[in-house]
Amino acid sequence: MPELVITVARFGFLILLWIFVFTVVGVIRRDLFAGARSGRLVAAPRGVGASTGAPPAGKPAKAKRGRAAHQLVVTAGQLAGTRITLGEAQITIGRAEDSTLVITDDYASARHARLVPRDGQWYVEDLGSTNGTYLDRAKVTGPTPVPLGVPIRIGRTSLELRP
Repeated sequence: MPELVITVARFGFLILLWIFVFTVVGVIRRDLFAGARSGRLVAAPRGVGASTGAPPAGKPAKAKRGRAAHQLVVTAGQLAGTRITLGEAQITIGRAEDSTLVITDDYASARHARLVPRDGQWYVEDLGSTNGTYLDRAKVTGPTPVPLGVPIRIGRTSLELRP
């Protein structure tokens, strides 16, 4: 083989190696800095207000018929005590920055689940997450109505609808 072809192949391989190294470093940087930003509640869409306070004391509210949910409360996890006032807009939950509730749980997917209001009732849907969404102890496989006070579990994070 001519020496020129070998030299060009070496430089081409070296360039591909550096492209790979820079890509890996970029992905690692993005993951590290995204983790630092994800521990907060992002701006909520119209009709949804958010506030953070101390976790509520006492037992969780029991599910009661005829009462409407007005708040989504994080009861366990890094954002415990966070309250989101419910409106007519759906609530998206996950690690993605554009989620309504951004959680940094290692077991949560970027777009993990959503809560959707239909006919005065809230429904939880799993959005194809890796580790699943659980309503009480049952895995959510389709749109499932969420009673008041029943925990929704996403990894180590638990949420409840409250009146």
